[in-house]
Amino acid sequence: MLPALADAVAASDMLPNIAALARSARSVGVPVIHCTAESRPDGFGANRNAKLFAVANKARTGQPYREGAFDVHSGVGAEPNDIVLPRLHGLSPMAGTSLDTILRNEGITTIVATGVSVNVALLGLVFDAVNHAYQVVVPRDAVVGVDAAYAEAVLANTVSLLATVTTTAALVDVWSRPRS
Repeated sequence: MLPALADAVAASDMLPNIAALARSARSVGVPVIHCTAESRPDGFGANRNAKLFAVANKARTGQPYREGAFDVHSGVGAEPNDIVLPRLHGLSPMAGTSLDTILRNEGITTIVATGVSVNVALLGLVFDAVNHAYQVVVPRDAVVGVDAAYAEAVLANTVSLLATVTTTAALVDVWSRPRS
């Protein structure tokens, strides 16, 4: 649907880095929540108020429904104890899902945000999470946007003002330290 974004993901280490983060998180009991964007074959419930949604609708129109098309990417993998929260509408995983309620019910105050795209969903999640009083951590090598220079500028000039921008290795290192 978004070939430039697909190319950016393919050219990056984002998927193996997200997989490493998920494995590390699970090993220390940190919940792993995958927030997916989905659409019904008939488009019911989908937003229609932005160009991005029109592109999605055009890509969906006339296409056969593919079972598993919105599953967590196999390069990351969802384990049985992970939570998968799909959304049929909205730009951010915080909007249109029960993510905020689930996190609050579990006493979680920090979100590690990964995935696509820095341009829209990740940026939206950072804003929404900060507005809901969460601490946000963004491993820069576990996110992708289009184009790469723009994504880096957003991380440096916007996300870094709202969240802790780090790397996968640094976060895995923190999780692997012995607890006192």
